[in-house]
Amino acid sequence: MSTMPAAAARAAASSAQDGAGVQALLQAAVAMHRAGDAAAAAARYADVLALDPGQPDALHFLGVLRHRRGDSEGAIALIARALERAPRHADIHNNLGNIHKERGDAVAAEVCYRRALRCAPSHFVAIGNLAVALELQGRLDDAFKAYGLLLTVAPAYAHGYHLLGLFLRNHAAHAEHGRQAAACLRRAWELDPGNLRALESLGTVLYVLGDHEAARAVYRDWLDREPDSPVAAHMLAASGGAEAPERAGDAYVRTLFDGFAASFDEQLLNHLDYRAPQLLADALAAALAGRDGLDVLDAGCGTGLCAPLLRPLARRLEGVDLSPGMLERARRRGGYDALHEGELTAHLLARPRRWDVVASADTLVYFGDLHRVCAAAAGALRAGGWLAFSVEALDDAAGDGPAFELGPSGRYRHARAHVAAALAAAGFAETRIQARELRSEGGLPVPGWVVAARRAGA
Repeated sequence: MSTMPAAAARAAASSAQDGAGVQALLQAAVAMHRAGDAAAAAARYADVLALDPGQPDALHFLGVLRHRRGDSEGAIALIARALERAPRHADIHNNLGNIHKERGDAVAAEVCYRRALRCAPSHFVAIGNLAVALELQGRLDDAFKAYGLLLTVAPAYAHGYHLLGLFLRNHAAHAEHGRQAAACLRRAWELDPGNLRALESLGTVLYVLGDHEAARAVYRDWLDREPDSPVAAHMLAASGGAEAPERAGDAYVRTLFDGFAASFDEQLLNHLDYRAPQLLADALAAALAGRDGLDVLDAGCGTGLCAPLLRPLARRLEGVDLSPGMLERARRRGGYDALHEGELTAHLLARPRRWDVVASADTLVYFGDLHRVCAAAAGALRAGGWLAFSVEALDDAAGDGPAFELGPSGRYRHARAHVAAALAAAGFAETRIQARELRSEGGLPVPGWVVAARRAGA
C-alpha cells in the first residue's frame, strides 16, 4: 500500500487548516450579520476573502451589506464574483434580484429570480419575489399566476398570503377581489399572528367593502391581544369604533413606519403610483420662480423620496422624521446635510426663523386640526419663506361638513376651507391650493390638496 509523500501530507494538512479557518471566520461573520453588527460582519467577511478571495458566501453577504449601506453598484459587482464560483446557488441569484428590484429595475430582478428557480424550482421566496417583479412591470396576469404557484408550493407561507392579499387589494376590479383580499390577509394573520401589517390591511379592506363592524372587530380583537398597541387603538378610531384623536400619536406613527420602512418605496412608487413628492416639487418650483441656495427642511422626510427633488433648491437640506427605520433609509439614499429624529411640531417650534422652505409630502395627513402645525411652520420660516405640503382632500362642496375627519386608512382628510383657514390664522399672506391626485389605492385615485403658502413679511 502506497503512502502520501511527507511534503504532500503537510500541504494537505495546511490546506485543511486554512479551510477550517475560513469556515470559522465565515460562521463568525454570519453570526455578527444576523445580530445586526454590520461593521463587524463586514470586517470578518474581508478576513475570509483575504484567505480565499473567491469565497462565494463571503462575497454574497458582503454584497448584501454594501447594498444596505447604499453602494448597490459595489454590491452587484461582489455578488457577480460570488456567482462565478457558485453559479447554481439559488439564494445568491435571489438576493441579486432583490438588489435590482430595490433599485427600481424590475426586469433585471425578474431575470435573477428566474435563474434562482432554475437552480431550485421550489424556492418559494424566489417565487414570491418573481410575482412582485412581474406586478411591478404591470404584468398582472403573470403576477397572479406566480402568486398562485407560490401558495401551491408553500401553502403555509404566511407572507405569501399577505403578498397575494395586497395584490388583490391594490388591483381590485370589483368587490369579489376585495373579499378575496380579505380572506388572504386573514389567513396571513392566522399563520403569523405577529404580522400586524396584514391585520391592519385586513381591517382597512373590510371597511372599504362596507363591513364596518367586521373591521372594528378586527381591531378590537387585536387590542384584546395587545392592549398597549398604538396601531390597533388608532385604527379602531379610524374605523369609527372609538373617538378620533386630534392627531395620530407619536407611538402610532413610529410603530407604523418602522414596520413599513423596508418596503415603503416599493409599495408607494410601484404599487400605489405615488405622486406627492413630484407634485410638491412642482408647486415649489412655481412659487420660488428660480430661486435656489435656500435653507430647506424636509418635514416628515420618511425614506428621503423628496431629497433629490429638493436638493437643487437648497444651500442646506435637512430632514426630520419620527421613525428611526425611515431615517436609516433616508441616510442610505443620501442628499441631506443632516437628519433628525423627532416630532414635527416640536422640531419646528425649537427652530425659529431657521428656514426659507418647509416642505412636507403627505405628513400632515397624520394631523387633524392643522392650525398648530401651520403656526409652528410659520414661526420656523424666515420672512417671505414658503410652506409647501400635501394632504388628502375631504369633499365639502356644500360647505357644511366637518373641517377634517379620520378615514379608514388611518389618515386624516381635510376640507379645503380648513386648510385655508389654518394658513390664514398662521399669518401666511399668499396661499395656493391645488386639487391633485396624490396616489392610487384599491385601483382608485386618492384626491388631495397640494399647497404652497408664503409667510408674510419682506
